[in-house]
Amino acid sequence: MSQRRITAALFTLLAGAALLGCGSDQGSVSSAPPAHVRPTTAAPTLPAAAVRPMVASKPVRVRIASAGVDTGPVLELGLAADGTVEVPSVAQADRIGWYDKGVTPGETGPAVLIGHFDTDKGPAVLKNVARIKAGDAITVFRADGTTADFRVREIEQVSKKAFPTKKVYGDTTRPELRLITCGGDLTDGHRPDNIILYADLMT
Repeated sequence: MSQRRITAALFTLLAGAALLGCGSDQGSVSSAPPAHVRPTTAAPTLPAAAVRPMVASKPVRVRIASAGVDTGPVLELGLAADGTVEVPSVAQADRIGWYDKGVTPGETGPAVLIGHFDTDKGPAVLKNVARIKAGDAITVFRADGTTADFRVREIEQVSKKAFPTKKVYGDTTRPELRLITCGGDLTDGHRPDNIILYADLMT
C-alpha cells in the first residue's frame, strides 16, 4: 500500500463520520433549485481485473458532459481545523476540489472530488448534478497529460449525519472515483444531505 493510501486509511479511522465532504454551510443559500437525485446502482462496466491502474498524477480539470461541467484548474483540498475535509470557498464555487490526502484519479483506490451545489451567491459548479445518471462519463484530465475516464456506477443521497465514511474513503481493489456535493431541501438556509456519485475507471 502506498504512503498516500496509508494516510487516507488512517484518516478515515480517526475522523469517522466527521467527513461530510461538501456543504453550503458557509452561508445561507439565496436560491433554491432542486437538490434531489434518484438513487441508482449498476454493476461495474468492466471487471476489476480488466482495468489497469494509472500512475500518480494530480487532477487539473474535470468534465461531466451530462451536467454541463467543464472546470479547472482543480483545487487541492486538505483538512480543515476541525478535522473535516476542506471544501472549496464560496469564491471558488465554480471549481471542483480534490481531496489530496487520498489517491489521485486513476490510481487504485477511491479518489475524492468535492464541489458545491450552491452557495449564498447562487447555483454552483454541480448545480445540475441531478442530470447525471448511472453510466454517464466523468473525465479527469491529469497533470501528466493523460486522462482518467470514469463511468458512474452508483448515485446516492444521504443525510450528512449518516455520511458513509468507510464506503466513500475506504480502500478499493480498483481505481474508483467519488464525487460529493450537497443536497436536500433548504433547512435554515442550508442543505442537510450529501449527494455522492461512485464511478469506476474505464481505461
